[in-house]
Amino acid sequence: MEITIQDRKIGPNHPTYFIADIAANHDGDLDRAIELIRLAKQAGAEAAKFQNFRAPKIVSDYGFKSLGGQLSHQASWEKSVFEVYADASVPFEWTPVLKEACDEFNIHYYSSPYDYDAIEMLDPYVPAFKAGSGLISWPQALVRMAKMDKPFIMATGASDMGEVVRAVRAVMEVNDQVILMQCNTNYTADEGNYDHLHLNVIKTYAAMFPDLVIGLSDHTQSPAPVVGAVAMGARVIERHFTDSNDRKGPDHKFALNPDNWAKMVEETRILERALGSHDKFVAGNEKDTYIVQRRCVRAARQIKAGETITEEMIEVLRPAAPGAIMAWEIDQLLGKKARADLPFGKDMRWEDVES
Repeated sequence: MEITIQDRKIGPNHPTYFIADIAANHDGDLDRAIELIRLAKQAGAEAAKFQNFRAPKIVSDYGFKSLGGQLSHQASWEKSVFEVYADASVPFEWTPVLKEACDEFNIHYYSSPYDYDAIEMLDPYVPAFKAGSGLISWPQALVRMAKMDKPFIMATGASDMGEVVRAVRAVMEVNDQVILMQCNTNYTADEGNYDHLHLNVIKTYAAMFPDLVIGLSDHTQSPAPVVGAVAMGARVIERHFTDSNDRKGPDHKFALNPDNWAKMVEETRILERALGSHDKFVAGNEKDTYIVQRRCVRAARQIKAGETITEEMIEVLRPAAPGAIMAWEIDQLLGKKARADLPFGKDMRWEDVES
């Protein structure tokens, strides 16, 4: 499976595609949002992503207050859920400015829409649509995005396999360019979150959906899960991005700063080089080692011409001279006569014995 997003081919035979999710880390400042785009590009991201939501269109103020308290990562928020979403929203009028900044820095522009108006607004600007994990509970919105005739990226955090299958079937009816992302949606930056990533789901997705490109949307900070995911076949990686984890805001704490992001990309690129071929052969940098570390058959003493070769007259020692008789050929060697004198230690060759 291969998908083209703008100028980039994505699939099993191509390098990993990195999306920096700036999300709400702009802190309501357009200039800061543009600077984060620049920093993301500098750190090795190939796409910078925002999120287009408007508080009244994504959360119910009444609904969250009726829970009797804020849960999960929202429990530490000083403001109400509705107020935090209102402060973190990206104004629609920022879109052309952010797209222009991404073009200037040669990085793909994305924004995840969270309502129908945002889907329509973003269509002229994004090379692909990305649906956040929460939208798996709103399949109509998934299909609306998938119908926009662009590659479609879908995260699957906080969902079970039945919900994933239902969503994949729905979008595949209208779009065959789908990237399916394993995801764990916990935004607490807690060390225990590594126990809940379940990267093996990537292998399950690859087996169940062989026509899809598989990826990982991750909210931890170590490069290890990303490197592991790529080794399992993930070819799209999304992580949140900030310039400092010390800033206040809902997304800064668990996001990667530029240094950590660059390290993650560097480690992944090393892995990609190391993955190499599925075939097993003597690698180019092993040619000399092949000689000095392997063994061949050598004369254990001086052998006179006409002598019959016995097991006591030979030994298997390094180095393995090119063209020498190898240990697995000893049975064919025994019982043959030497054509000429062979000095002690000489590597033995078929031309040294009578046929």
